[in-house]
Amino acid sequence: MRIVFAGTPEVAVPSLEALVGAGHEVLAVVTREDAPVGRKRVLTASPVARAAERLGLPTIKANRLDDAVTAQIESLAPELGVVVAYGGLIREPLLSLPRLGWINLHFSELPRWRGAAPVQRALMAGETRLGLAVFRLVAALDAGAVLTEDALEVTPGTSADDALSALALSGTAALLDAVAGLGDGSLTAREQLGEASYAHKLEREDGRLDPRQPAAAVLAHWAGVTSEPGAFLDVEGQSVKVPELRAVALPEGEAVPTPGVARLLGATVLLGTGDGVLELVRVQPAGKAAMNAADWVRSRGGEVRFA
Repeated sequence: MRIVFAGTPEVAVPSLEALVGAGHEVLAVVTREDAPVGRKRVLTASPVARAAERLGLPTIKANRLDDAVTAQIESLAPELGVVVAYGGLIREPLLSLPRLGWINLHFSELPRWRGAAPVQRALMAGETRLGLAVFRLVAALDAGAVLTEDALEVTPGTSADDALSALALSGTAALLDAVAGLGDGSLTAREQLGEASYAHKLEREDGRLDPRQPAAAVLAHWAGVTSEPGAFLDVEGQSVKVPELRAVALPEGEAVPTPGVARLLGATVLLGTGDGVLELVRVQPAGKAAMNAADWVRSRGGEVRFA
């Protein structure tokens, strides 16, 4: 099938590779413009742009799908548009340009978690069943009819990064099934049923952990914000990032630390929560590189009280 693909981050790369590997003709890859990355703010092509170059595919770099981009795509005469985490809206007349319209691989069981951060918000809510759906793109946000779907189970504490990587791989099968079914007319879409929920974009403040909450809730929140925007706690007026946190059993006879207190026990740092403990594995104090949490707490006398 003649396809235009739109995507930007690493999570979209497996879908692009799967379409090419299945023999579809990817006419062009639409991705966002090069952006500054890292402390030195080096202008860097998106992961999808780099994958397109490796696959020998023409690329259209655009942050807005304006009249000029629409004209470029129209000249290619695509049969289908495929979107995976492009990061921009597709509006008319581009929306109706391909003969079969546009489809989107979205990482939730629609209509749950429509929006920008479905996996992150689902994990923050304590969910361990993470869905994915390929649906028809319509003008309303993530509201189109569902073509194919799937789901996977993750263990509590699985980070958003790891969950997204797993979904990106498993989602290729659902995407290829949707493309094939649209191509031969064998696929019947279903309208979304049930109450919609929204996965709003994460801001820095979403990364703040509240150790007064139960341990399972703190771990779920940490999972949803790792690695972006990044989990953190405050100590002495400064933020300490928490790149690694995990469930742990309280050793027999050991007292539970006060919620928000991190205590060194041998080579382990126990963080007190509202109903138990978690293991603080790695931390990143302000202005420093990430380090072993035990070394950091030891350097502060063996105990740290987070605000």
